[in-house]
Amino acid sequence: MTNTNYVGDLILLRGLPGSGKSTLGEIILTNFIDKPDVLSADDYFINSEGNYEFDGSKLKEAHNDCQQRCANKMRNEILKIVVANTFTEEWEMETYFEMAERYRYRVHTVIVENRHGNKNIHDCPEEKVSQMKNRFNIKL
Repeated sequence: MTNTNYVGDLILLRGLPGSGKSTLGEIILTNFIDKPDVLSADDYFINSEGNYEFDGSKLKEAHNDCQQRCANKMRNEILKIVVANTFTEEWEMETYFEMAERYRYRVHTVIVENRHGNKNIHDCPEEKVSQMKNRFNIKL
């Protein structure tokens, strides 16, 4: 981004399931708002009773929903926005980079590692986590 007149900060938290992305997002936002609102594609799968019901056939819709909610926050000029998704590959962040450019947000990407031995709260199968780990790439 070449513009230094930023509206706010977009923080993209990357990591495997169970790494603590959402928890770190809440920690980051705690000083800015009373109830931290960390955006995630996982939110799409939470039903009206508050239970998580994943449906892999709706993953694209879940990511579109997350991107729309992020864009709405940017249009409302929310100062700090945190998105916590796995983002295992660089291209998965491109839409957020484009939105940040359009709405004048500075982007920070943070890789969250599971050094605390936590299990993923959504019961993502170990085989899937292993696949994500194998395709996780970092641009330095």
